[in-house]
Amino acid sequence: MSEHARIPVRRNVDRATFEAEILPDAQPVVLAELVPDWPVVRAARDSRASLARLIKGYDAGRRPHVIEAPAGAQGHIFYREDLTAFNFTRRPASLAESVDRLLNSADAVDAPAIFLESMSASAYLPGFAGAHPMPLLDARVEPRVWIGNAVKVNTHFDLVYNIACVAGGRRRFTLFPPEQLPNLYLAPLDFTPSGAPVSLVQLTSADHARFPRHAEALRHAREAELGPGDAIYIPFGWWHHVESLTPFNVLVNYWWNHAPDYGPPHGALLHALLAIRDLPADQRAVWASLFQQLVFTDPEQALAHLAPQQRGMLAPPSAERTRQIREKLARDLNRLE
Repeated sequence: MSEHARIPVRRNVDRATFEAEILPDAQPVVLAELVPDWPVVRAARDSRASLARLIKGYDAGRRPHVIEAPAGAQGHIFYREDLTAFNFTRRPASLAESVDRLLNSADAVDAPAIFLESMSASAYLPGFAGAHPMPLLDARVEPRVWIGNAVKVNTHFDLVYNIACVAGGRRRFTLFPPEQLPNLYLAPLDFTPSGAPVSLVQLTSADHARFPRHAEALRHAREAELGPGDAIYIPFGWWHHVESLTPFNVLVNYWWNHAPDYGPPHGALLHALLAIRDLPADQRAVWASLFQQLVFTDPEQALAHLAPQQRGMLAPPSAERTRQIREKLARDLNRLE
């Protein structure tokens, strides 16, 4: 472990405690020994071979995408130095054959990085979810399975909530709060290794001459190392770097977001980039004030002077408000064509 602050550890957390105490706090928490009796955890504690055998027993015969980076990448799944391409390939391959390859190369000093990312359990490992229940979430939240060797997934964030369970091997998680965005050097939104917004700084070999503000981000970093059966709760929008520490490992994670779906917030960000970012500074300042008051301030505080029936498109959510706003947006966007 490094000098980063430790992520708090909770034990014996049940669903009621998770929903009443951990979710509202919006802070990362290690859930120690959350799933110690999962079959995959018991197999991992037995041996690599047992873990591989159990995983292959669920194989549906489909071909997930397998990421591979050369040994010289030292496990980093990232960009090439000039940022014009990635340092890895992504191609379909047999799940069972990939697991065997990982097992057979586990002791090789020059093994390439091999990574099967974010496999839907229902599609690629049918029966896995039923045998490995998640005690803190509704059963409709589907598990996703990640299998690989000692790879490093660079600092990124997801616009969902996340519980990640280490099923085999060991992993180090380094987290940064959302407000550290300016110090993490965001990569282009439309060119990322996995689709999620990612930092350009390689955490384990950071170039602080090139990225000097990253030193400030490190002051706010929080870290935890997890083994089989442990889990971590990563709140919405928290940046996280995930480093696998063993040559054969399995992670199971759960993403969810139960917020009402009135339209993709990412689309609103892109629209703002198009319509606001390149305005003169004085105009941007006015729009920043409008956004702060009408979007980011509690509406009951911002609009207390208006009766609910007088608020129009500023009213609380409703089917009618959604229809009005969507029609107005459609008219505005059509004028740009």
